[in-house]
Amino acid sequence: MIDLFLYIGLPYIAIIVAIIGCYRRAKYSKYSMTTRSSQFLEDKQLLWGSTPWHIGVIVVLLGHLIAFLLPQVWAAIVSVPWAVFVIETVGVAASILALAGLGTLIYRRVTSARIQAVTTTADLLVVALLFAQIVLGVLSATHFRYGASWSTGTVVPYLWSLLTLQPDMTYVTGFPMLFKLHLIGAWLFILLLPFTRLMHILAVPFQYIWRRPQIVIWNTARRRQQAVAATVAADSRREFLKGAVGVTGATGLLAIGVSNKALNYFKGAAADPEAESALLEKKLRRLELTAEERKYELERQRSSMILVAPYKDLDPLKGKYFIDYKMAPGLAFRGKDGLPVVISAKCTHLGCTVSSTLDENGRVMCPCHVSFFNIFTGQPEGGPAKDPLRKIDWALVDPTGKALITGVAGNKPEGTATPEELAACSLFITKPAPAAV
Repeated sequence: MIDLFLYIGLPYIAIIVAIIGCYRRAKYSKYSMTTRSSQFLEDKQLLWGSTPWHIGVIVVLLGHLIAFLLPQVWAAIVSVPWAVFVIETVGVAASILALAGLGTLIYRRVTSARIQAVTTTADLLVVALLFAQIVLGVLSATHFRYGASWSTGTVVPYLWSLLTLQPDMTYVTGFPMLFKLHLIGAWLFILLLPFTRLMHILAVPFQYIWRRPQIVIWNTARRRQQAVAATVAADSRREFLKGAVGVTGATGLLAIGVSNKALNYFKGAAADPEAESALLEKKLRRLELTAEERKYELERQRSSMILVAPYKDLDPLKGKYFIDYKMAPGLAFRGKDGLPVVISAKCTHLGCTVSSTLDENGRVMCPCHVSFFNIFTGQPEGGPAKDPLRKIDWALVDPTGKALITGVAGNKPEGTATPEELAACSLFITKPAPAAV
């Protein structure tokens, strides 16, 4: 239910509110669509903050927009390995540039009395959201590489499903938490658009290109009085902040002095015997599950063969999942020659489980980062994965327990069987022979 709201409900709420809110503001309060420039109040730090911020964020947003609006073109570009490296390097560099610029702007807004006087709660909320979004984006790009490549098979289809009113959140519900927070932050950004100065990004003053230059002189008595009043208000705010910091420090020192009592207070009363018994029972259950898993793993290690499926259940297009000797997922297909094709289902990029359905080119796809693998060779054919899927040894065994045909990775299958014998056989995986020393 929470996923349904976050990835379907929240996007539609944000889009509808943004469209209606932007329209009403543009129609009835168009002169409020401004950044309320504070260059008159302070311009040195503004130069070093605003310029890198706008350059960095524009580059990042352009990359996101191209991937969304032209997914096929983008997919063709990122299919080239060096292009992915260049795109991600430029994206991270632009994000760091934007982060540095935004950090300078935040410092300017916090330390300048004049800027504080014109700062609203909405401004602080927007700045915090923007800062969090960029940090999440940089962390996502550095912890989970090749996002420029796999996003065309996950995020882009998800966004287009929302746009075409056929929402499909399965593309993103399996994302790591960093990506989920980054995606939710984007919807919150759109939701706040009509109510903050972010609205200015939709009010591009193209007419300024051909408008005659104007000179603005800010030197009236009323303006001077307003500036003095703003300075007094900002000084009051700073004094309040200083007092708050002092009270917080005194409270911290007091807490340290009575740490024992404070710890006991926050720790709460000791658990009653019934609660302790429930906790011990939960721990015992976890140990039992771990023991069962280890017992299952030991059984597989002691078995020379592990049943996968009857031969008649093998399909040439839909693979059969199983667990191999390494407790990793595997896939079994019926090959074009009627013999089994048995490979590991663990993607060699980051270890995700590949899909079990072949595409028209005889490949399976890893849904995590959109890597494709040819099941007959195991070789990667597009995406960030570079190593092939591991082939697994197998045997076709008749009802009497006799292995009629065996397959060893890297060698041709040995043995023969009639179609009638094959129909009665079952597919087993066999323990690989120990490597020669």
